[in-house]
Amino acid sequence: MAAGEVVLMYRLEGDRGRKLKMIFVQNGLRIRQIPREEYNQPIGALAGIKEIPRVEEVYDGDELAEEMMVFRGVYGKRLDLLLAQMRKNKVAVNLKAILTEHNVGWSGLQLYEELKKEHEQMHS
Repeated sequence: MAAGEVVLMYRLEGDRGRKLKMIFVQNGLRIRQIPREEYNQPIGALAGIKEIPRVEEVYDGDELAEEMMVFRGVYGKRLDLLLAQMRKNKVAVNLKAILTEHNVGWSGLQLYEELKKEHEQMHS
């Protein structure tokens, strides 16, 4: 396990959430279930990057319409292995991202909107 491997899980509860948690825990990732109240927080802050400040206001808007995951510190063959295990366990998540220097300051809501656009473009 590489240091700093984290997965942020948005709206992934119930049986699907349990299956995903099992996969990630077995592979040594830390899991952070993101509650609706933190959707406006920068994903970098939620993933444990100390240099990214949290925002003070609490989000009180709508729930995300779809599930979303964000990986920190998971790349290449390691990511391929996790995605293969997700497919094997039939727990696909359409909206997935890797934390990058480009999106580290984005809120979960901003990332969600960007991933939705990308997903729609890929499937139209």
